[in-house]
Parts: sequence; structure tokens; C-alpha cells
Amino acid sequence: MNIHLIKSKHLPRMAALGLSVCLLAGMLVGCGSSSDEAEEDSDVVELLNVSYDPTREFYEAYNELFTAYYEEAYGVTVEVTQSHGGSGSQARSVIEGNEADVVTLALAHDITLIENEGMIDAGWMDEFENNSSPYTSTIVFLVRAGNEKNIQDWDNLLQEGVDIITPDPKSSGGACWNFLAAWYYAEQQYGKDEAQIKEFMRALYANVLVMDSGARGATTTFVENGQGDVLIAWENEALQTMADYPDEYEIITPSVSILAEPSVAIVDENVTDHDTAEVAQAYLEYLYTDEAQRLIGEYYYRPTNEEILSEFSDVFDLDVELCTIDDFGGWDKAYETFFQDDAIFDEIYNS
Repeated sequence: MNIHLIKSKHLPRMAALGLSVCLLAGMLVGCGSSSDEAEEDSDVVELLNVSYDPTREFYEAYNELFTAYYEEAYGVTVEVTQSHGGSGSQARSVIEGNEADVVTLALAHDITLIENEGMIDAGWMDEFENNSSPYTSTIVFLVRAGNEKNIQDWDNLLQEGVDIITPDPKSSGGACWNFLAAWYYAEQQYGKDEAQIKEFMRALYANVLVMDSGARGATTTFVENGQGDVLIAWENEALQTMADYPDEYEIITPSVSILAEPSVAIVDENVTDHDTAEVAQAYLEYLYTDEAQRLIGEYYYRPTNEEILSEFSDVFDLDVELCTIDDFGGWDKAYETFFQDDAIFDEIYNS
């Protein structure tokens, strides 16, 4: 259970609970006794950020940056708790009671699922800049040094004997981006002949050795467990792996990929209950500041600030051809077409 401490004139929930117990006992002895202590706690706000797998390290650093800024600007201490997992699974956890104040998920559709439950107000995508996507990424291949299987593009993944690691689109947002990037490549090869595209995708997924529930789990399978010849990965995960294991891996950028736009939103129902709306708003707005945008680049996400992105031109391949979710009619249509139960992914994976 996540406890959220409330700022301003309200007593923190845990302090209020403790006070009630003490009054029932008829005294305040041994119950965290001083009014000064309660007043001090009232200046602490606890915020829960429910995010997807690969953002752990970035948000650990960002939380330090934000909390230092907020305390200096407003005299309020913010304590941010992080929760991570496959993006789709994380969205469902919020619906089922994980009391997120903000969600920072892998794709807009996962936030829409929460909106559809009445927990996030309509129009959330317009609440922050760039469709409420403060950073972007794309999909690349991570191979072991030497690239023994000579993997250069999507069609090489179909070769006999190539073992692929990729997460499951039913639980992972990154896996959905992987699938759509591969589909777009096949569309270009086969002139949108759906039968041939599906056959291409069947062959690709027939080579999948392990399908983890989330992107970080897939990275662990490939890097730490040593399984597979190629990991279809978030660019940021691949770059981080290269930094962590110098000379052991190579990044292969395919001829076409996709502009992956992770989305952020305030969980309006929860911040109303927790009295954290003001801090939650500031937490997501601050992602667009120059300081945060540079931190985003340092953790291998692509800043949406074009000027700051250009500062990282030696890190990212800024010339790769990228399709976008608009090429698939937007996320609602894409999810219905490809990823809901009995849609195209189930059709090709189970056949």
C-alpha cells in the first residue's frame, strides 16, 4: 500500500491515524508526541510515479533534480516513489488500485485505458507539450560484438538460426512499438499486401526465443542471461547496455524504425484524493525544462526540445527514417487492429 503525505494545513494520513489511536487510549504518550513534529511532516508531500520498465534510472536522477528545485522554490519537501513494470501491466495496476499520482508510460493507449475508467480527465494529451510526450525514443537492434549472424535490417531477423529476444505486446508498450516498426518495414517491402506482411511477421515471431513481459526483462534475458542473438530494444536500453558493457555489444539501426512517444499524465482521481494535484502538475511540467531535457539526453532518451536534441547528435542517429503512430491511424485504431484479444498479433503468433 502506498501512503501519500498531504501538505498544507491538513494532517498527514499516517499522523492522523496515529493521533486517533492515541486519543482512544486517552493520552498522547509514545505516539510521536510533539506538535512541532506534525507541523514538520505537513511540509512533506509523497508522490507516486507509476512508470514502465526502462525508465528506472532516469527517474531516480530526475526525482533528485525535481525535488531540489521544488523545495527551493516552494519550501516543500517532495518524496517520490517509483513503480516499474511492463507498460500495459502498469496501466492495469493503476486501474486495479495502485494509487499513482502520475503515470509515465510507454504509449498513449495505456494512459487511455486509465482515462476510460474515469480516473484521468479527457484531454490529457493536450495538457503538456508535444502530445504530453516530454521525450521520445525509437527501436533498434542490440547484437553481441562481432554480429555473428550479420543482422543489418528487419529481414535478417527471419533467417534460420537467428534467435530473437523481444517482450510481449500484450503486456509491454515497448513490444508494441517493436511490432509496429517491423510491420511498417514489411509494408514497404510488400506494397501493403496484408497476406505477405502477415507471413513476414509470422516468420519473425517464429524466431522469438524468449518473450518477456517487459522491456527491462527482455534486456536482462539477452544481456545477463546470455540468451538470443539479437534484442529488439528501445534505443535508450541499447545505448545504456553499450555504456555498461563496453566492447561487448553493437547497436544496429534498421533502415526504418518508428518514433516512439512515451506519454505522461496526471491521475486526476488520485491527486484529488491525495491533495497532490499542484505537485503532480509541477512534476510533469518540469520534465520540459532545459535542465530536465538535458538529463533526458544523458539517460539516452531523445529530448523533445529540438535545440537540446541537437546537442546529442553524436549519441543518436538523427537521420534514421521513422514512421509514426499516425501511419497506423493513431493508438486507438492501432491497438484495436493489432493488439487486442484475437487481433492480428494473436492471429500471427498463435498460427
